[in-house]
Amino acid sequence: MKWSKSLMSFLLFGSLTALAYPQAPTSKEVDSVYPDAHALYLDLHQNPELSGHETQTAEKLATRLRTAGYDVTEHVGGTGVVAILKNGVGPTIMLRTELDALPVEEKTDLPYASKVHAKDSAGRDVPVMHACGHDVHMAAILGTAEIMARSKSTWHGTLMLIGQPAEETIGGADGMIHDGLFTRFSKPDVAVALHVGNELPAGMASITPGIYNTNSDSIRITIYGKGGHGAAPHTTVDPIVIAARTILTLQTIVSREVKPGEMGVVTVGYIQAGTKNNIIPDHAEMGLTVRTYKQEVRKPILAAITRIAKAEAAAAGAPREPLVERYEGTDAVYNDPALAERMRAPLEAALGKKNVITEGPIAPSEDFSYFIEQGVPGFYFSLGGADPEKYAQAKASGIHLPSNHSPLFAPDVDPALHAGIAAEVAVLRNLLNTSADELHKLTTEQATQ
Repeated sequence: MKWSKSLMSFLLFGSLTALAYPQAPTSKEVDSVYPDAHALYLDLHQNPELSGHETQTAEKLATRLRTAGYDVTEHVGGTGVVAILKNGVGPTIMLRTELDALPVEEKTDLPYASKVHAKDSAGRDVPVMHACGHDVHMAAILGTAEIMARSKSTWHGTLMLIGQPAEETIGGADGMIHDGLFTRFSKPDVAVALHVGNELPAGMASITPGIYNTNSDSIRITIYGKGGHGAAPHTTVDPIVIAARTILTLQTIVSREVKPGEMGVVTVGYIQAGTKNNIIPDHAEMGLTVRTYKQEVRKPILAAITRIAKAEAAAAGAPREPLVERYEGTDAVYNDPALAERMRAPLEAALGKKNVITEGPIAPSEDFSYFIEQGVPGFYFSLGGADPEKYAQAKASGIHLPSNHSPLFAPDVDPALHAGIAAEVAVLRNLLNTSADELHKLTTEQATQ
C-alpha cells in the first residue's frame, strides 16, 4: 500500500503522542483494525440502502460488532442497532453512526462506485449512493469498536455503540428513542458522533463549542385554485401564478424580517403543478426547507411563511386557503461547551495539534439533537475528508470541492478513515477514564453559568 506524506506524518505523530498521552491509540492499534474497517467501507459504499430500508447494512454492522465481542440488539426503532460492551464500573458513553444513504446517482467514477437502484418509500425507482459519508462513519465505528474491545485495560465503564437508521429523513433517532433506546438500555452520560466532509483535508478535525448546526423545518404548501383551459385563464384561478408570487414574497422574509446578522434560510426546493401546457391545474404544491440557529428567529420565520401563503392566495381570489404543513423537523445540535473543550486534548493527541481547529456553526442539520434533547450532553465533531492536495488547490483557486449530497462526493478514505478511528478511540478513552459524577459536574456547571 502506498502511503501519502500526510498519512505518514499522521502515523508518526500518533506513535509519538501516544507516549505522552496514553489515551491516544498507537498507529499499530489503528493499523491492526484498518483492513476490516476498509473492507466494510468498500462493501457499504457499493451496496448503499435508503433511509428506513437499511436491512442489509444493519445486519453487516451488527454481525461485525457481535464478532468483536459486543452484546448486540437489532431492530431497535426499525433497523437500528445497539451494541453494548461492559467493562467494570464507570460512565456509559454512547458513540453513534448512521446507516442510511441518499437517492443520488453516483458520478465519482471510482472503481467501487455504487450502481444500486432501489424503490423508495413512495415506490419510485431511484439511484442510491452514500453521498453523505455514512459509509466512512460506519467503517470508523467498526475499527473503533475492535480497538476498544481489545484494549479493556485502557478504560472502564460501558461503551454503547448505536447504528441509527433514517438520519437523512430526520426520523431515525426519534424512532430509536421511542422504541426504548434509553429505557431498554442504559441512558448514556455523554453521546458522541462525527461527520466527514470536504470542508477540511483528510487527517484533520474541527470542534464547534455550542451550536453546531441548524434547526431544520420541512414545509409543504398546497395552493388551491380553480382549474380550466389554458386559453381561457379568466375563467380560472391559476394556482401556478399564485405559487410564483408566493415564492418571490417568501424570499423577503430573511431579507426584510430577520435582523441583519442573524442566520436564516428559506429555500423552495420544488414546485409541482399541472399535467399539460394548455391546462390550468386546480392546485400546486411546493416544498420548502427552513434553517435557523435560534428559536427566536425560527418561530417568526415559520409564522411568516404561513402568513404570506395565505395572503397571496387571498389576493388572487383563491377558492380556499392554502394548506401549510410542517411535516418534518429537528432542532440544532448543541455541543456542551465545556465538554467540547475537554475533547480538544485527546483529539490533538490523536491527530496532531495543528490538525484540530475550532470552527463556527454550519448550515446543514441532522437528528443527533434528539438524543441531546433527552438530557444527554453531546459532543459532535467534524472530520476532514478532502484529499489534502486537492483541498489546497481548491482553496488557492477559490473553488469549492463537491459537498455532501453531491453525486461527486468521495472522501479521501486513506487517511480519513485512519483519522476517524484514532479520533473516536481517543475521545472514548478520555471519557471512559472519567467518572460519571465528574462528567455530570462538568456539563451541569456549564449549563448553570
